[in-house]
Amino acid sequence: MKKNKKGVSTTTNGRKNISKKRDIWNRFKRNRNALIGMAITIIFVFIAVFAPLLVDYDEEVIKVDVPNRLQLPGGEHPLGTDEAGRDILARLIYASRMSLAIGVMAVTCSIAAGIVLGSIAGYYGGKIETVIMRICDIFDGVPSFLLALTITAAFGASVFTLMLAIAIGGFAGQSRIIRGAVLTVKGQEYVEAAKALGAKNWQIIFHHIIPNCIAVIIVQFSVKIAEGILTASALSFLGLGVLPPDPEWGAMLAGGRAYLLDNPYLTLFPGLCIMIVILAFNMLGDGLRDSLDPRLKR
Repeated sequence: MKKNKKGVSTTTNGRKNISKKRDIWNRFKRNRNALIGMAITIIFVFIAVFAPLLVDYDEEVIKVDVPNRLQLPGGEHPLGTDEAGRDILARLIYASRMSLAIGVMAVTCSIAAGIVLGSIAGYYGGKIETVIMRICDIFDGVPSFLLALTITAAFGASVFTLMLAIAIGGFAGQSRIIRGAVLTVKGQEYVEAAKALGAKNWQIIFHHIIPNCIAVIIVQFSVKIAEGILTASALSFLGLGVLPPDPEWGAMLAGGRAYLLDNPYLTLFPGLCIMIVILAFNMLGDGLRDSLDPRLKR
């Protein structure tokens, strides 16, 4: 039986890790809402990934077909057609690809910046922490949606600008959360042992501290994706996000406003997609938080 530098057998460590993962999964699967959220999330991710195989982008998503405009749901078009004669179901499928991609990429950038800034602030403290936290205070002083709205209005509507705006609007909050997690971890014995062995600060941060904050990061990632999708949809609804003819749930809502009374399905289906996806990610995030938090262990 091999032993590591701390004198603990690798076999024992492996068994502890397996037991811990099994315990986390057991707590997670007892949460019905979390399982439902995970199932819905997987379905939408599957649809987004395989959208090119499910529908024809040129023929069904963006091609204008005026003679078939505003057809009611049923028959050849299960969810009807929009004001330009485009199939709503096909556009919803491709819109899921766009909305999820924007949410995931924007939140990934936001959390990456939060990990770097929060880890540095929490680990070093002192003047470095003060400077970083004051910068976060400045960004926190402006509501994230208003900040994203200002950025997209200033630099013009595009997918890149939209993702950048969402990321900038959320990094300050992520930095604070990561900093709090780092403060609870950096005083642990294994961190002190790494310092005693001569490990460099960056090695301690990235090899010891951040891996032990992964539970907080995972929960924040799943919850903030929902917030990112909602922000992207809101900005697209205002004409500052994804531009026509590319489909996006918020833009589809905006396009259906003029036909709300006569053809309510134009706004009903995109609205349902936004609601279901946001609810699913929030349910998944709550389940992950409950299963990864050892204080909730039963």
